[in-house]
Amino acid sequence: MVGDMKSEDKLRDFYIPNYMLVSGSDMPKVKIVPSCPVMVFVNAKSGAQIGGELLLTYRSLLNENQVIDLGEKAPEKVLHTLYVTLETLKSSGDVLAAEIQKRLRIIVAGGDGTVGWLLSVVSDLKLPHPPPIAPVPLGTGNNIHFAFGWGKKNPFTDRQSVLTFLNQVKTAKEMNIDSWHIIMRMRSPMEGSCDPIAPLELPHSLHAFHRVSQTDTLNMEGYQTFRGGFWNYFSMGMDAQISYDFHAQRKLHAEKFKNQLVNQGTYLKLGCTQGWFCASLSHPSSRNISHQTKIKIMKRQGQWEDLLIPRSIRSIVCLNLPSFSGGLDPWGKPNTKKVQYRDLTPPYVDDGLIEIVGFRDAWHGLILLAPKGHGTRLAQANRIRFEFCKGAAEHTFMRIDGEPWKQPLPADNDTVVVEISHFGQANMLATPLNRSKSVNDPMSPVNSHDEDDDSNDEEYDDAEDTEEKRKFGASDTFKIPDGVDIAQLT
Repeated sequence: MVGDMKSEDKLRDFYIPNYMLVSGSDMPKVKIVPSCPVMVFVNAKSGAQIGGELLLTYRSLLNENQVIDLGEKAPEKVLHTLYVTLETLKSSGDVLAAEIQKRLRIIVAGGDGTVGWLLSVVSDLKLPHPPPIAPVPLGTGNNIHFAFGWGKKNPFTDRQSVLTFLNQVKTAKEMNIDSWHIIMRMRSPMEGSCDPIAPLELPHSLHAFHRVSQTDTLNMEGYQTFRGGFWNYFSMGMDAQISYDFHAQRKLHAEKFKNQLVNQGTYLKLGCTQGWFCASLSHPSSRNISHQTKIKIMKRQGQWEDLLIPRSIRSIVCLNLPSFSGGLDPWGKPNTKKVQYRDLTPPYVDDGLIEIVGFRDAWHGLILLAPKGHGTRLAQANRIRFEFCKGAAEHTFMRIDGEPWKQPLPADNDTVVVEISHFGQANMLATPLNRSKSVNDPMSPVNSHDEDDDSNDEEYDDAEDTEEKRKFGASDTFKIPDGVDIAQLT
């Protein structure tokens, strides 16, 4: 009995009263200021049955109206309504509303796609003090979760485990994270579907790529321009093809993909069956990145310059966080000599630079499992542009934050352009196990000296800023379309 009372007292730290969440609710007679008020968003279809069980546990511990099933309510509407209510109450002198608005934290239970969705929603709200986000790992890779110390494994769903997680949220520190805007432009087809990519082929994060308006200066006659954004990585080539086949199999046989370990084993099996462990024998040179695209980069605000890609590279990753393919770090830690000679910096998550890494084959990828393993470091940049022209390959594979798609390449004398640029920042919550480094954190190293770098790293018109480009997140750009099964977001 005493234990239950203590537990209830602790839960008050996270509680948001009903009158702030449900219109017409009575105001409580006694107002207790919570030290860490939370809104919880759960992808109930994530992690087999775990998402649904977690939803029930959170609702049993907190006000059920502050625990949202993403399959039932859109997060942008929930948060917009909440902040309008808090602002109204605050302007009428409600001290509790002011404190909750100032202290609010968000919990997101789902995979990388779900976390990116909520980050985008918060980004588009454009709040003076946006709430930081704590992710609960319910996906297969859980890269964003791992980068900020929240782990990779699916969690337990019992009452005590959830209480422990809530306390971690209360003590977690805030960190900024860069966001990246992506534009894709291709010529409209002369006949057939108006979309060069069939809508069902696009990953859910790219359903956000809506055609820009006719009045937008980004719009070009005869072309279609799509846009979206990401938080962790954009990749192309070998890894994206494996991911694409994995997602295709999961759509066909969803019942076989309800276990995190089984999913990871399927990834490895696909890498073997596709021949990526002997890529030089199994795949033609037309699959190599340098045969498919010309790449230009811009360092800070400067001039575009060509990025020379070694001919052996079959996969390229533009990485924002030190967590890729289940927690691996492709960039690693360059030694002092390499940092000075190549003009590199440590891979901070909030410095406005993205790390560009290449891989030759699956064996090269396995090097990441070694303590000092890394890919071929190509560059760091504030912007990067891929220009695809007619070549031997009819298509390539691309992936954003775990969501892959099959990208057609030009069949005539045309060009497909993909351009990535720094957009802004959002707030994440990090535990003491956090792997991400901040440029503003005095505990982050200025240079890394703990690697003997004997790798084979090789040397080697601004897009217009418009009002529409400044929209990044879920309210418009990242809206999940009706009829889409959000279970696939994991």
